[in-house]
Amino acid sequence: MRIRLLLFALYRDLAGTSQLDVELPPGATAATLVEAVRRRGGGFARIPPDAIVAVNQEYAAPETPLSEGDEVALIPPVAGG
Repeated sequence: MRIRLLLFALYRDLAGTSQLDVELPPGATAATLVEAVRRRGGGFARIPPDAIVAVNQEYAAPETPLSEGDEVALIPPVAGG
């Protein structure tokens, strides 16, 4: 199944792109997606395995199942002061 991955701020800089289509097997979860992206190596490998995700614009747990055409955003850490 095809998932649209959105990357922002630090993650966009690490990956060198703001979006990416990722092919995953049926039954994949948000955690499966993060691991698949990290295995691409390079800057992708620097994305933490426990990255916060949003599926279809709602925060989601790593075990959230994904479906064909879902949009998943990796939410980078934010700093404030």
